[in-house]
Amino acid sequence: MIKLSALGQIALPVSDADRAEDFYGNTLGLPKLFRFADLVFFDCGGVRLMLEGNSKNAGQTEGVCLYYRVTDIEHSCDALQEHGVPFDVGPHLIAKMPDHELWMAFFRDPDGNMLAIMEEKR
Repeated sequence: MIKLSALGQIALPVSDADRAEDFYGNTLGLPKLFRFADLVFFDCGGVRLMLEGNSKNAGQTEGVCLYYRVTDIEHSCDALQEHGVPFDVGPHLIAKMPDHELWMAFFRDPDGNMLAIMEEKR
């Protein structure tokens, strides 16, 4: 039996590679790895995010959400809002675990793809 391990790359279709590069790089602050034509690659803590520009499937990721870990969800939400990111749902408690609370806030990229920030408060 094969055993899979950590994710290496996630592909996300976007309609405009330049706009997505600006949003994910400048607005969200993800480190850009490289760009090849309409494919833009960012580092998400060791997992590569590939934005597939000019895709006919852009914005059709219903049911998919990328969750980014943050250390201070309220501050992160405020900082993103200062960069013009509107939130669908602001920071709120999702679940109380034995050793922490799980908090999340949800927003969308320019193509309507669902994104979230999450904090495990100890």
